[in-house]
Amino acid sequence: MTTYIFFDEALYMLVKAFLMSVVLLIGTSGIGLAVIETIEKSAVRVHPKRLPGG
Repeated sequence: MTTYIFFDEALYMLVKAFLMSVVLLIGTSGIGLAVIETIEKSAVRVHPKRLPGG
């Protein structure tokens, strides 16, 4: 027994997967940018000439 997927159903699945991946990518990049911004705001600034070994 062979089951076939019609072209329009396959195309619908691919479009749905693509849109889901775009949403996930935008969401995770937004979270990542928020984390980076929080780290930058809370970081203690040190003058480059005062770094050890510099």
